Amino acid sequence: MTAAGDLTAARILEAGRQFIMRRGYGGFSYADIAEATGIRKASIHHHFPSKADLAVAVLKQARDMFDEDVAALRANGADDVAQLCAYIQHWERCVADDSAPFCVGGMLGAELPALPDEVAREVTAHFAHLTAWLEPVLESAAKGRRVKLGASVQVEAATLVSLIYGAMLAARAYGGAALFKAVSDGAIERLVVPRGSTKSA
Repeated sequence: MTAAGDLTAARILEAGRQFIMRRGYGGFSYADIAEATGIRKASIHHHFPSKADLAVAVLKQARDMFDEDVAALRANGADDVAQLCAYIQHWERCVADDSAPFCVGGMLGAELPALPDEVAREVTAHFAHLTAWLEPVLESAAKGRRVKLGASVQVEAATLVSLIYGAMLAARAYGGAALFKAVSDGAIERLVVPRGSTKSA
């Protein structure tokens, strides 16, 4: 693919990401993308033959970006708790500045029964990927007495994901990022053991 083709695909992908996280899979068409980007529908279909192809690409891009962020944190020496906090703070910023008010995986997950099979599989893979990072982080932090777990690491990971995604929904419903921050701050306070504390995990 040429550089111009790569740029066109990137613009389509970004438009798809914006539409998915703001309207969901069923809330936009290629005509909407064409209007938003100025790219002809024929060209959109050339890069992404179907809307399902585009949604899968958006999810894979989100996963790749997540992996890059985690790798950068680890390269900079972030420990388990720092990674955990960075993940939550990332969504705090995204909700606050409206750059990503809802995770594309979460938005698509709400539509799971109505999604094409290939998109549904990718949504499932999205959450499996998140869990594959989160569970070891929580387990390692608990062993280091940096977090306190009130249940199994699997349940705690599922609880945290539910809190964060539920807070995204609540922030959207109530029209304010302050609620997201209050919930996410509470999640951190519940889990993280302050440094110097003698409380066991």
